[in-house]
Amino acid sequence: MVTNAGTFGRTGVHDFVLVRASAIVMTLYVFFLVGFLVVTPDLTFATWKGFFGHLGVKVFTLLTLVSLLVHAWIGLWQVLTDYVKPTGLRMGLQFVLNLAAMAYVISGFVILWGV
Repeated sequence: MVTNAGTFGRTGVHDFVLVRASAIVMTLYVFFLVGFLVVTPDLTFATWKGFFGHLGVKVFTLLTLVSLLVHAWIGLWQVLTDYVKPTGLRMGLQFVLNLAAMAYVISGFVILWGV
C-alpha cells in the first residue's frame, strides 16, 4: 500500500480509478460545451452569462474543476516520482505545481459563482 501523502487514493488501484473517473467527467464536459456551441448560433456575452448562470451548469463545471485537480494531482505525482529522482526537488515541484492546480480550481470557483 502506498503511504505517500502525494497520492489521493492511497493505493494504485484507487489512483487508477480516480484518474479514469476524472477523465470521464472532463470528457463529458467537453462534449457538453461542444454541444452547446453547436446548437447556439449567436454567441454573445449575454448568452454565455445565461448559460453559466444555470445551477446545473455551475455544478457540472465545478465537478469538472475538481476532477481536473484530482487528475493533475495524481498525474503530477506519478510523473515526478518516475522522472525526478532528487527528493527535495521532486517535493518542491510537487508543491508548486499542485499549488498552481489548486489556484486554478479556486479561481474557477470564484469566477463561476460570481456569474
